[in-house]
Amino acid sequence: MTRTGMTTMTKYFGGQRPVLMALILVLAGPALPAFAQDSSDARLRRIEAEVRALQTKVFPGGDGKFFPAQIIPGQAAPSTGGAAPATTPVTDLLTRMDSVEASIARLTAQGEVNANKLAQLETRLNVLAPVVQPTVAATPTPTVVTPAPRPTATPTPAPARPAAATPPSAARVAAVRAVVKPQTTDAGDDEYSYGFRLWEGKFYPEAQQQLKLFLEKYPRHSRLSYARNLLGRAYLDDAKPRDAAQWFLQNYQAGKNGERAPDSLLLLAESMSRLKDTSRACIALAEFADTYPAEAAGRLLGQYNATRAGVKCN
Repeated sequence: MTRTGMTTMTKYFGGQRPVLMALILVLAGPALPAFAQDSSDARLRRIEAEVRALQTKVFPGGDGKFFPAQIIPGQAAPSTGGAAPATTPVTDLLTRMDSVEASIARLTAQGEVNANKLAQLETRLNVLAPVVQPTVAATPTPTVVTPAPRPTATPTPAPARPAAATPPSAARVAAVRAVVKPQTTDAGDDEYSYGFRLWEGKFYPEAQQQLKLFLEKYPRHSRLSYARNLLGRAYLDDAKPRDAAQWFLQNYQAGKNGERAPDSLLLLAESMSRLKDTSRACIALAEFADTYPAEAAGRLLGQYNATRAGVKCN
C-alpha cells in the first residue's frame, strides 16, 4: 500500500477507535464462551467424580444404577443421518448438572433415612440395657483404726463365724439324683436336655448351674439360643426377674433370628413388669410386636396377650 493510501486510512479510522475495538471483540467473541465452557466442563467432571465416590459409600457395590453417566468424555456423538445435533454444549452441561443435583438429593435423603433408623434402634436398646446390667457393689474403703490398749485382765472374745449355707435336704438331693441325664451321641445336647429336665422338675438352682455349664462347654452348639432363654426362665421362675432379664436381653441381642430370640424379648417385657418398670416393659412389648409380627399373631399369641394384660402401656 502507498503512503497516500495509508494516510487516507489513518484519517478515516483515526476518530473511529471505539468502533474498531468493538469490531475486534465481535470477531473474538466465539472464543471466549469456548474457554468458559471448557473450564465449566472440567469443574463439572470433577463434581461428578466426587458424587460417584459418595454414591459408592452410601450404596456399596453400586453399578451406576443411581447415577448413570449422561455424557462420557471423548465419546463421539451418535450419528443422526446428517441432521443437526439436537443439543448444544450448553444444554449438555445443564443436563449433566441437573443429574448431579438429583443424585446429591437422593444420596442425602437415603443417608438421613439410614441414620434415623439406626438412631431409633440404638435408642431402644440403650433404654433397655441399663436396667438389666449386673449391679456391682462398690468395695468399701478400709478404715485404719489404731487399736486401744487391751486390758490384761479381760480375755479377747473369739470372732463370730459366718453362718454356713443351709445344705439341701436329703429328700431334695435324692429327687435331683432321680432326674436322669440323657446319654446319646450328642454330648452337648445331653447337657442341655439335662438342664431342661431339672427346670421341668422345678429344681431351679440346679437347672441354672447345669445350663451355665452347658454354655461354657458348648459356646457354638445349635441349642445355644434355647439354653440362654431357658436359663432366663429358670431365674424368672425362681423369683429373680433382674437376673432373668440379663439373660433374656443377651439372647435377643446375640441374634434376632435365633430360635428363641422372640421368646426372650417377650419374657424380657414380663421381667420388667415384675420389676414394676412399666416404661421398659412397654418398650420391649412394642419391639416384640414390630420385630416378630408373625410370632405375635401365632405361636406366642397367648403369652403376648397375657403379658400385655398385665402392663398398662400408653
